[in-house]
Amino acid sequence: MLEEWIDAVCLELGLDRADVDKDLVLDLARDVAHGVARPGAPLTAFLLGLAVAGGAPARDAAARITELAEGWAAREGEA
Repeated sequence: MLEEWIDAVCLELGLDRADVDKDLVLDLARDVAHGVARPGAPLTAFLLGLAVAGGAPARDAAARITELAEGWAAREGEA
């Protein structure tokens, strides 16, 4: 069902399905949901999309966000 949904949204928005790294986005959302806050997951996925649209490589931007989220969780533990 998820794959069909992604295909349908890509078609609707004129996106190349090959550009969608589902696992990358889902892993990022998980990291943010657990390390920062659950509502941050979809917002962060949107911010990743904006960064990629602006020319940032998806994997590099996601890695930077994941690192930030991991540090965020550690920071919250210190408070």
